[in-house]
Amino acid sequence: MRLALISDVFPPLRSSGAVQLRDLSRELVRQGHEVTVMVASPELEQDYRIDHLDGVKVLRLRTPQTKDVNYVRRTVGEFLMPFAMLRHLKKSGLAQQHWDGVVWYSPSIFLGPIVNALKRASKCPSYLILRDIFPEWAVDMGLMRRGLPYWFFKAVANYQYSVANVIGVQTEGNLAYFDGTHGAVPGRVRVLHNWLAHAPNAGCTITVAKTALAGRKIFVYAGNMGIAQGMGILLDLAANLLHRTDIGFLFVGRGSDAERLRDESVVRGLDNVMFFDEIDPDEIPGLYAQCHVGLVALDPRHKSHNIPGKFLSYMQSALPVLASINPGNDLVKLIHDKKVGAASTDNSSHSLENMAIELISQLERDAQMKDRCRLLATEMFSAHAAALNVTTSLEPEYESTIAFSRSAERSKQQGDRISAKEATP
Repeated sequence: MRLALISDVFPPLRSSGAVQLRDLSRELVRQGHEVTVMVASPELEQDYRIDHLDGVKVLRLRTPQTKDVNYVRRTVGEFLMPFAMLRHLKKSGLAQQHWDGVVWYSPSIFLGPIVNALKRASKCPSYLILRDIFPEWAVDMGLMRRGLPYWFFKAVANYQYSVANVIGVQTEGNLAYFDGTHGAVPGRVRVLHNWLAHAPNAGCTITVAKTALAGRKIFVYAGNMGIAQGMGILLDLAANLLHRTDIGFLFVGRGSDAERLRDESVVRGLDNVMFFDEIDPDEIPGLYAQCHVGLVALDPRHKSHNIPGKFLSYMQSALPVLASINPGNDLVKLIHDKKVGAASTDNSSHSLENMAIELISQLERDAQMKDRCRLLATEMFSAHAAALNVTTSLEPEYESTIAFSRSAERSKQQGDRISAKEATP
């Protein structure tokens, strides 16, 4: 299949979404498909640029700035983004390309117009990779009320749902949201687990053995440090375990809360905690090879289900997890059933402390725990499985679209013949 993959993140960005799309596009090519990634690129000085990455054609399209700006500017930038992409696509020489399917990644929720334009031009189906349900989670977090901004974002989100022939949600728990009232046909919503391609240990610029945490059992958190993560509880956990000189905490990444968390750790005298800036995704396996437990944090006010990308990377690197997440999240059952760590849902640092101590002890007596982590990553969260999910979902949609188009064309031709006969004297 000839596929267009649309997003506002892609390497060299280091976000989990960018890494996922890189891995998905590579795997689609490996499975024999022709892939063009169209990515919003505010950093471009020219209107577009075409790159090639491991057999993937990457069309970078200049758009307004949407990252690291205030909320108003970000909203305006994201609203204009798909229209800027379409305008510059026309200059790229790929505007007349025929696609067998259009795939796009959300967030952002604003890419519906470019997706709709491409699928209409090619008369092909589309697949929405939906990684969070916005603006619902923002309301759950208390970041937004159900006022005018909410209804604006809700309308934008519903439009993108209506454009999708297939919607892939993260977990089974998200299926209930699409009950026919959100612009999507329930039967076309399916589970598409997050994924991660195998990555070798290529080393890391962070060497734990050369830090103050040398010789300790390391609990690591690598990724975004923002409001949605609710990471304050992880600092509370570190404070509770100050007396355990055999345990250390390593935080690596960036985000709106990163600086505050750093400052707070200094004020509280947490000498068992170290912070490092974001590293290249290719260094993550090398980082995790030096650690013992992966940390997951989600603000307890979340009501939607979410399996963070970092959880996948922990599993792939055979790191059991210690998670503080919202009640009812599908991740709780997954961790428990697969016996790959421990999860707390009561937002208590003392519960987390007890689980952390038990997890360290379990690692010493349960030699199979690391193997279970790797097996889960392979069976449920592989790029191979994700690519098959997307293409096998699109193929019947594409075939039915082609059949409908041919039927419509035959009907038109038949109508033209009848009209011609009637016009004959």
